[in-house]
Amino acid sequence: MLEKLGEVLRKATDKVANAIFLDKNLVDSIIKDLQRALIEADVNVILVKEMTDKIKKSAFDERVKEIDKKEHMIKLLHDELLNLLGEKKEIALKKTQNRILLLGLYGVGKTTTAVKLGNYFSKRGKKVALVGLDVHRPAAKEQLKQMAEKNKLKYFVDFDEEDAIKTWKDLEKSKKLKDYEVVIIDSAGRHSLNRELVQEIKTIGKYIKPTESILVMPADIGQAAKSQSEDFKKAVDITGIIITRMDSTAKGGGALTATAKTPSNDK
Repeated sequence: MLEKLGEVLRKATDKVANAIFLDKNLVDSIIKDLQRALIEADVNVILVKEMTDKIKKSAFDERVKEIDKKEHMIKLLHDELLNLLGEKKEIALKKTQNRILLLGLYGVGKTTTAVKLGNYFSKRGKKVALVGLDVHRPAAKEQLKQMAEKNKLKYFVDFDEEDAIKTWKDLEKSKKLKDYEVVIIDSAGRHSLNRELVQEIKTIGKYIKPTESILVMPADIGQAAKSQSEDFKKAVDITGIIITRMDSTAKGGGALTATAKTPSNDK
């Protein structure tokens, strides 16, 4: 999906750059190509129309000198796509211990994401630990254990304890986590964001005091991403969103644009 959008943007940029001057036919042609690519990528039709209408209106801004109109058009395309999809942002680590709490429903890839984040920070010289607090999903703890061992990451999982809060309290009491710069917590999910899950993640957040609370969502969720991300944001203080399965056949545009339009501190 991103490759196709990138190709459309490159072709549009070439069209503008090679044109003798910018006219209505050229702008209309570029707009149609862009609309087609965005809608095929599952981007919300209303968002596509809003964006392309803005480009059309701004393309012939009378305040822009004729000689600069082509450069202005290229910048418009770039800026509006960036605004629609959201910018890439790094997780800024603090000097004190960083606690990254991963949230989400069943089957979205929280455990895999925890390991990927662990690898990311470990390769940058940080001392990383993974904590398994998913006490509901069968084999969740075993999955975290196997993946952590495969990637040579330190992990803490209590196979006998079925209370996530008690597991965390025991770790705190034993001070096993005190020397780690980055602690990544894999939390439990549900089939939907019900009252039970909201209460659980609120309670976990109260005890863990995460520096980042990241919502994990799959690319194939499509247009449902917007309502889900908004619901999580209302329930807990989401600071960021990670989209998984972007390498699958999922179009991803719905998830990306929905999260880009959801108020949060990071994406």
